[in-house]
Amino acid sequence: MNRVALFPGSFDPITKGHESIILRAVPLFDKIIIAIGRNAEKSGFFPIEKRKEWLRKVFENYPTIEIIEYEGLTVELCRKLNVRFILRGLRTSADFEFERSIGQMNKKMMPELETLFMLTVPEHTAINSSLVRDIIKNGGDASQFVPDQVVL
Repeated sequence: MNRVALFPGSFDPITKGHESIILRAVPLFDKIIIAIGRNAEKSGFFPIEKRKEWLRKVFENYPTIEIIEYEGLTVELCRKLNVRFILRGLRTSADFEFERSIGQMNKKMMPELETLFMLTVPEHTAINSSLVRDIIKNGGDASQFVPDQVVL
């Protein structure tokens, strides 16, 4: 059986924290599917095509990483792709509480699905996409918070 993990998110934009979690997970799985969620209720700051392009560049040397986009429930995507693992990064205890609730609901809807948490490395704890977007919106330089391949 292949060990395939889904790493869902908006990646608006991808941060060094996302990159670190994914790269640290590469040896643990046969394949990692990075799934950019498309939310019909809100538009992203960066176009989804730009986010996909950045993700492709960041992980171009990792053949076991695939990048897709999706709409709807993550658990339904897992069912459709026959994925049994969801990968999530945790920065803080607040992240844990939020992700725990989602993981438990997903488990209730798909009992064979496991959510795996990886702790963010200390130097990335403060980084999140919302803060990066705020820096950009206000004319600041956010380059230190995103992978080198991401040109803002």
